[in-house]
Amino acid sequence: MRVCILGAGGLGSVFGAALALAGEEVTLIARPAHAEAIRKNGLKLTGIRGDHTIREPLTAVADPKDAQGEFDYLILGVKGKDTDAALEGADCLKDRIKTALSFQNNVVKEEILARWLGDPKRVVGFSTIEAGHLVEPGHVHNGLTIPTTNYVGEMDGTLTPRVQALADAFNRAGMGTKAVTNIRQVLWEKLTQICGAAAWSVSCLAGGKDLYYPDGLVVREGAAHYVQVSRDALAVYKAMGYAPQNFYAPVSKLKELDAVEDFEAAVDMMMELGRGMQAQGYRGTTSMHEDVRRGKKTEVDWIIKPLIDKGLELGVPVPTLTAAYRIIKTLDNYLS
Repeated sequence: MRVCILGAGGLGSVFGAALALAGEEVTLIARPAHAEAIRKNGLKLTGIRGDHTIREPLTAVADPKDAQGEFDYLILGVKGKDTDAALEGADCLKDRIKTALSFQNNVVKEEILARWLGDPKRVVGFSTIEAGHLVEPGHVHNGLTIPTTNYVGEMDGTLTPRVQALADAFNRAGMGTKAVTNIRQVLWEKLTQICGAAAWSVSCLAGGKDLYYPDGLVVREGAAHYVQVSRDALAVYKAMGYAPQNFYAPVSKLKELDAVEDFEAAVDMMMELGRGMQAQGYRGTTSMHEDVRRGKKTEVDWIIKPLIDKGLELGVPVPTLTAAYRIIKTLDNYLS
């Protein structure tokens, strides 16, 4: 299998490394410094899958024009706000791609890829909660995985050989992956999960340089804010006709939040989760919070606004989520 990853930063490089270690032929299209470091020294992968340096079968280029041959799959890995520029720069690959997918955090990525390729049948739905960040050019760290970390499916709900082949490849790479018939629900549930987490983490923790996810949950007011934001997002998701499934258990707690009617009991539950994370030494946060820390504009309009807009469409009020969105949009005005 030949795979091209367009936008191979932290997460894209983690995927590329795992696939290459499993024997798949991978081409990474990355920023010049990262691509050059990989060409010189190989791709260094550290973290939960151990420490590796991968040189073959992996190639890194900075310009899509330098990607050689045809590809069974193209994976889009850039931030949502960088999508148009990345795809425009990769027009030279259109006729050499059989199937495209994206692990971006939004619910319009498949539609965007279909427009770019001019054929929705060449696009499959994909969702992941895998985590990776770029330590330095040539070195990525894999900080999170769970038993089922990826879902892949046809947008029309069918199961096809290409979807199963992709799931099999990721499973061989050690990334628990399921081929499913309800990928649209998976995509919306993941957005619901990360929307609440991102809105909460930035609006609660952005003012503290060394504050991490559990630090906000162990404070009662912080846990209460988390419950309110998450319940806003959940209300929209349920109004669409979905019931929470915790596709990304044990990370996801949507079913539990939905099941606990008493507000204070839900707050207690989230505080207990925060204390457990602290006891395990967890020092992570959301990608949106990381963007703010680095002074980078966030994906607030890709991750949070779609649920607010869907709420308006369905007549579901989301006051806490809207307040968090306004806070982050204000911060975004001063980020580069």
